Order: sequence, then structure tokens, then C-alpha cells
Amino acid sequence: MPTALFSDAATEAARPAGMSAAEWQARLELAACYRVFSARGWTEEIFNHITVRVEGPAGPAGPPAYLINPFGLHYGEVTARNLVKVDLAGRPLQDTPYGVNRAGFVIHSAIHAARGDAHCVIHTHDRFGVAVSCKAEGLAMDNFYAAFLDGRIAYHDFEGVTTSTGEQPRLVASLGDKPVMILRNHGLLVAEHSVASAYYWYYVLQSACHVQALAHAMPGPTLALSDSARAQSSQHVQDSDPQGDLYPKVFGAAVRRAGVTLEQLCA
Repeated sequence: MPTALFSDAATEAARPAGMSAAEWQARLELAACYRVFSARGWTEEIFNHITVRVEGPAGPAGPPAYLINPFGLHYGEVTARNLVKVDLAGRPLQDTPYGVNRAGFVIHSAIHAARGDAHCVIHTHDRFGVAVSCKAEGLAMDNFYAAFLDGRIAYHDFEGVTTSTGEQPRLVASLGDKPVMILRNHGLLVAEHSVASAYYWYYVLQSACHVQALAHAMPGPTLALSDSARAQSSQHVQDSDPQGDLYPKVFGAAVRRAGVTLEQLCA
């Protein structure tokens, strides 16, 4: 389900000629997400990616396409117009002055291809996430944010820099049907049905890793969460929103907090 970040009239007026409303909405959401990550400091220079599946050139009956950040730009420079549309092999499907980090797309393409529900895939090297990924126990179930992730986390062993498609079947097998994966000694990954839900779960995952890094650096024992507390938390994520629309609300608020405007995204 798309997130209404701006008024329908303004969004439609800014839509490039010949582009479907669905793709334009996807571009706006994805570019806004990159800007939010930039504002939060969840970036690593020009590396890492957030990708979204869209309709391909052949239409609904043909293979899908994917939107990815232009390689060489910082997240804060990404716009709805300069996002690059690629095929599953990472080849641009449009004229663009920008390159595409095809090696970096290996992880994303594997998950998009294997999981029909993986509309948006996020992969980062957030420092707190990398730190937790280096611990043998992985994410410790001993803080508020981790409780929401109970039963949602998969793990994948590090095989070296992911540049070969040979690792793709193992990545997919490791993820299974989970929405979150910790790439051991490497970083964090989220695969979700929308940009808003992917953002929400990444926010929870990053927060859990951040708190773990801080708490485990302090002297003294750390309190573990009970099984019942973890289960209750993970099963009632959206209960705080009486309208059952938590993900778009959280994402929309993050976009506003970051000061992202339609004018910036249309530059």
C-alpha cells in the first residue's frame, strides 16, 4: 500500500510525462526513504542500497523492474527522477548518466526474485548493526526493540564481499520467509511488502542493535527478556495504532522530521 507523503494534486502535477502514477509514487517513496536514511546517519558514503520493485517495460505480464540509487551519489542527493530503473541483472532500462553498482545489487536481486512479497529490500552497513553481526550470539533478546523482532530474524554466514551470483541461492535459503536478516560480520537486511513497512522494521532493527551495543558495553549483567514478553511484543506490533495503519504513519512522520519536500525529490 502506498504512503501519501504529499497531496495528490501536487504529486500528480509533478509526475513526468509518460510515467505511470504507480511508478512515480514508488519513486517518491524510495527517494524520500533515502533522504531519511541520510538524515538519520544510516549511510556509508555512496554504498549500500534500498531497492523497490516496479512494473517493467513489458507491463504487468512481463518481468518486473527495480529502482536503485545512482552509484556515486550520497543518499541525500537521491531524487525521484535520478533513481535508476534496472532489470534483475542490474542493467539500466533507461538512459541515465549514472552508473549502477551491479555487484551491490546481487543481494537485492536474489531476494526480489525469490520473494514475491519483497517489494522493498534494504541492506546497510550501519555500524551498530555490523557490530552486532560480529557477535556469535547475534541479536540479544534483552531490550525493548529486540522484543518486537522475536521470530522475525534470519542469519546468513559471511562468504566474502557479495559480488558473485553463486551466493544467491544460499542467501535466499538463509532468509527463508523472514522479513529481517543479519548478515554475519557484514550488516543488516530487511525485505518487506512496502517502503513504509521496510522502513519501520529497519528502524526497529537498527534501534535494537544500537541499544545492545550500548548496554553490553556497560559493566554488570544484562537482563534477558522472558519468552512471554517477547511473544507478546512481537505479536502485537500494530496494536498501538487503533486504525491499524502504523507503518505509513511512522514513515510519513520520519519524512517530515527529515524536512524532505516534494520539490527536493523532483529536482
